[in-house]
Amino acid sequence: MSTPYPFTAIVGQDDLRLGLLLNAVSPAVGGVLVRGEKGTAKSTAVRALAALMPEVPVVPGCRFSCDPASPDPACPDGPHAEAAGVSRPARTVELPVGASEDRLVGALDIERALSEGVKAFEPGLLADAHRGILYVDEVNLLHDHLVDLLLDAAAMGASYVEREGVSVRHAARFLLVGTMNPEEGELRPQLLDRFGLTVEVSASRDTDERVEVVRRRLAYDDDPEGFAARWAEEEGALRERIAAARVLLPRVVLSDGVLRQIAATCAAFEVDGMRADIVMARTATALAAWAGREEVTADDVRQAALLALPHRRRRNPFDAPGLDEDKLDQTLDEAGPPENSDGDDQPDPDGGGDDDGGGGGGGGGGVPPQADGEDRTPPQGSEGDSPSPAPEGAPDAPGRPAGGEQQPVAAAEPFRTKMLSVPGLGEGAAGRRSRARTEHGRTTGARRPQGALTKLHLAATVQAAAPHQRARGRAGRGLVVRRDDLRQATREGREGNLVLFVVDASGSMAARQRMSAVKGAVLSLLLDAYQRRDKVGLVTFRGKEAEVALPPTSSVDAAAARLESLPTGGRTPLAAGLLKAHDVLRVERLRDPSRRPLLVVVTDGRATGGPEPVALAGRAGRLHRSEGTASVVVDCESGYVRLGLAAELARELGGTAVTLDELRADSIAGLVKDVTAAGRAA
Repeated sequence: MSTPYPFTAIVGQDDLRLGLLLNAVSPAVGGVLVRGEKGTAKSTAVRALAALMPEVPVVPGCRFSCDPASPDPACPDGPHAEAAGVSRPARTVELPVGASEDRLVGALDIERALSEGVKAFEPGLLADAHRGILYVDEVNLLHDHLVDLLLDAAAMGASYVEREGVSVRHAARFLLVGTMNPEEGELRPQLLDRFGLTVEVSASRDTDERVEVVRRRLAYDDDPEGFAARWAEEEGALRERIAAARVLLPRVVLSDGVLRQIAATCAAFEVDGMRADIVMARTATALAAWAGREEVTADDVRQAALLALPHRRRRNPFDAPGLDEDKLDQTLDEAGPPENSDGDDQPDPDGGGDDDGGGGGGGGGGVPPQADGEDRTPPQGSEGDSPSPAPEGAPDAPGRPAGGEQQPVAAAEPFRTKMLSVPGLGEGAAGRRSRARTEHGRTTGARRPQGALTKLHLAATVQAAAPHQRARGRAGRGLVVRRDDLRQATREGREGNLVLFVVDASGSMAARQRMSAVKGAVLSLLLDAYQRRDKVGLVTFRGKEAEVALPPTSSVDAAAARLESLPTGGRTPLAAGLLKAHDVLRVERLRDPSRRPLLVVVTDGRATGGPEPVALAGRAGRLHRSEGTASVVVDCESGYVRLGLAAELARELGGTAVTLDELRADSIAGLVKDVTAAGRAA
């Protein structure tokens, strides 16, 4: 096994280290979600934490890591006779993004079921992670149903398996850590709420700190064992401090004054449900134990809020996570200080008390409590900060349109849209938009496997093998099964698509009220794409050309930001926009041939500039139609006199046209049927 990078050698990243250490002290906090840009030591810190965890005493031979002092009475490998336990290091179990449900929770041992005729349970990763660390890298790319199973087990401390004739319950208490890069897409707010804490990390912009990061990393790569040996003393001290905090934790007092502050804070920030209150209470208690105190202080409550509330403030995916610290301080003051609070003894995330060079630039869920009088505000430019929009009519700033173009207008209030889907049956990545053959979903039948068997259809396999048992000389309880008998389960679910928006930003769309409504409609469709786990892209056209404002990505936040800053003005090169969209889709088909596209053209259908602009736009539309691209034209034409050009464009594309009003979910029925019928007719 390779030598892990020492936890105490990580430069800076105070929030990240504190969040991990608090969960190591009290796993009941509920895990930590680490958000940040790539290359900020997220994975390194998680893997390094395992070496600091106390050794775990286990029952010898138990696949579920039962504690010999108090074995689980419902353990599938039990009951356990009294015996001396053995100690082993705490495990770090990694859940791959492409893992199956069977691999996560466990399943029927098919080999023993068929060969021996017995029902036996094969444990999954949740059993392996019991009393250790379960680490999910890129948790935002994990299938939603797996995230639900994972977080349910983390919340209940047990895993329940009811499938394929197997009914098993086993303990599953672990320190849950998820890492993600927000540029690759967000977690749904419902799933964000299930993580106890969240921290934001970003790379330091300080030259000296970056130099120290590189120096230490190069030294580790040259001699991992020697580098780890130089940090052994600090690692040992931190390991002892974690163990001491765990012992102290049950004695920490959570007074009524503290509980009132916690409740007042959660109410003031309007968080949903009661989970935030409970997590804050547990986090504040862990902070006190980590600092070696038996009573929770006001600063513990404040720090707990900075770690437990920012991700629960998000009402939709376009809200930036964060917390108004002035409002937090005011709320804590109004709720009254806890009795006998003392803010002198503050937690130290390093565990050693010495500055190790700090430099990851923690910038998210909060900073560790500072001594009185020190600045509590995060550094300027940290991730999550966004510049205030310039007031309307302000002088041109870098990146803003000039030369007669209209300033960008704000989007109208988004609304729930009708679901648009791609016709037919796809085989793309799991999502919530179009029908598809998927690994998960309802079972629709069975077939002979093509290649490796991934999902066994047990009933169909037994049915195929049964007629041949006498000829094969079956004598015992088990079936005599051959490879030709195996049947693959076919399942149907939903897939995510590539929704490519082609938005008309020309002068014909430049009326401020009209463009605001258009942006509101596109923003509504982006919200729908987020909820249905789509990739999105944005092509705009105006003036003399079209441009790819946003290449296809899973981050709808980025698309919303580009939409917000979209200027308008100039001619209407509609054909250029459609051809640019064709180029984007051609490249994406090569990159991900299984993900089917849905083209959404937002325009009034007018085309100007160049010779025969309308005819050229028609030919570009027929090019998409010839390749079977499902399409919808959102007709933005307004006024008493309507030319119907958007509807004509929809016919050329082989899709359907809907007005802005018809796009609303409560306006018309059967929109999906119309889109599908048009696609099939093409």
